[in-house]
This record gives sequence, structure tokens and C-alpha cells, in this order.
Amino acid sequence: MTQHPPLALSRRRALAGLALTGFAATPAFAHAATYPVVGKVERLDPALDALIDADAPVEQVLDGFTWSEGPVWVGGKDGFLLISDVPANRILRWSPPRGGQGGGQGGGKGGGAVWLSPSGYAGPETGSLREAGSNGLILARGGLVIGDSGNRCVSFIDLKTQKKTVLAASFEGKRLNSPNDLVLARDGAIYFTDPPWGLNGDWASPYRQTDYSGVYRLGPDNALTLIDKTIEPNGIGLSPDGGTLYGSDRKSGWVAWDLDAKGGATGRRSFVDRAATGIAGGDGLKVDSRGNLWASGQDGISIFTSAGRRLGIIRADDVISNCELAADGHLYMSSNHRVLRVKVKARKLTV
Repeated sequence: MTQHPPLALSRRRALAGLALTGFAATPAFAHAATYPVVGKVERLDPALDALIDADAPVEQVLDGFTWSEGPVWVGGKDGFLLISDVPANRILRWSPPRGGQGGGQGGGKGGGAVWLSPSGYAGPETGSLREAGSNGLILARGGLVIGDSGNRCVSFIDLKTQKKTVLAASFEGKRLNSPNDLVLARDGAIYFTDPPWGLNGDWASPYRQTDYSGVYRLGPDNALTLIDKTIEPNGIGLSPDGGTLYGSDRKSGWVAWDLDAKGGATGRRSFVDRAATGIAGGDGLKVDSRGNLWASGQDGISIFTSAGRRLGIIRADDVISNCELAADGHLYMSSNHRVLRVKVKARKLTV
């Protein structure tokens, strides 16, 4: 869930080291008096102008994570952001100070604080887990649905009571690896990826019960079906019409599945091929209301059209793992031990 080639074990270990170093050097949940600019937008195609201004600054709004992931915006333009700190086993809540550009923890109602801890595994140490917390977060089924890496399942969390309910933990009698990223379909189904990065040993972990890393569909009745088991998946997203499922694949770049009326995959094709384009990716991704993909990769967040044409890149001074199109008009990005944002014109795809 980072973007160094070869996009797997060595990448995660190297970046985890960077994240831990950054965490030790900064106070937890630091919220600057003003937002420092830590990146920029690179315009590759004039069509980018309809989605984001090329001179929009990339700002750091929160610091102090071990490794940030899975941002999700809750509510309208005056809502708040929830972000996983996966190794630290907690979810943080952040909101901007109302009526101000920056502001410390006491400015207005803004700032960051722990929202849920533990966010994942709460039992005794077993030696099996490398990332015990939650990973991807989405709003679904009237609350928060999470890739519960530490508990090796997909879980639902009531936003008011924070009570957790397991939705899916196994397939054909075998435990899931460490569910990662998720997306909600119009029919209430949830598609999710299940790589092994939450387990000690990753791909070679002795705690794995399947010999593949699946892409799954969790139906509205919680019936679990396998979409694909031949890629090394991470991020996942859906087209506005619900007919195309997108995923990042460590081996090839980004792929797309055509879905039938029942939500099953009828075929897989390459969407952005790493070997052909030289674009290395990827981690988390989001699809906007016009069908464009905002996808994490080695360069930052690449913005692709539904035809796979790259319009631009949001670059930062550190890796970016995932992103969220928020109702306050910003794209929020999890970036190592920080959260970043940039003003955008694109709007989130809602179902």
C-alpha cells in the first residue's frame, strides 16, 4: 500500500521504516498553525483543468501517524475525516477549524484526535500480525465498513456507538488474509481486496490459509463470492454505471473487470499497463462522478480518464497510499505519517 517498485514486501518494509522515523520525530496528531505546502499538481493534459487547477497547492493538514491509510469523509461540507493508522491499530478523526484556513487543536472545532482504538485486533499477541489495525474505510449500510486487517475480516462499525459487527471472515472454510480496500456498489454489495500485508511474512506468511489473494464481492445478504484470484490486488473502485470494477495489481499496474447484471465478473482486461506505459502503481484509488480514476502510484496520485489516459499527477514530498474526494471540495490523501489535501473541482461518486 505504497508505491515503490516492486510494490510489495520490500516496498512496504522500506516505507514502514520511513513512517516510524517520521512518527518519532513529530508529536502525535500535530495540527499546524498554518498548512505547509508539501507538493504540487503536474498538468499533462488540458482536460485536467476541469478537475483540478494546476496551481492548486498540496497542503499537509495532519501529522503523527505510523502509517496512514483509507481516508473517508463523513457528512457534508462541514463533516469530518476518518483515517486509519494501520500499524498503530487506531482510527483518527480530523476536521478543519471552522472559519479559518489553519489553526491549532484549539482553533474552532478543528484538529485531530483518536476516534477508535483498537480499530482492529483487540486480543492477545499471537505473532501472526504485522498490521493489527483497520485499513480501508468506506461509508456503507448506514455506518462505517472497514477492511479489518487485524481481525482478518470485513467489519461494520456503528458511527454512534462504535459497536463492531463482522460481515465476512472466511471463504470456502478458509480465513481471509487481511482485507485492505473496499468500494460500495449501487445494489448494496461491497467489493474488497484481500492481500496478505497485515500478516507477518506477507506473501510467504505461514498464517495464510489460501494460496491466493482474492478480490471478492460481499453481497447485500453477506454471501461472499470470488471475483478474481490471479492478481496481487490492492486498491479497488467502481465506474459510475456500476458496470466496471477497477483494481490495482502489483504485477501489472491497473486492471478492469466487466460486471454483469448480478455483479459478477465476465472478463478482465488491462486498464493501465505498467510495462507499456512506464507508470508504476499502485495502491488505493477512487473514481469520481465523471468516471475518472484518482489512483495512487509511485509518482503520487495519477488522474486517469475512463479510457486510461493520464491527465495529471498530484505530487508530494513523500509517498501517497490512498485518497478521498470529500464534500468540502478537497481531495484528502494519506501520505506515510501524514494527511494531505488539495482543492479539486471533481466530485465524489455516490451510490
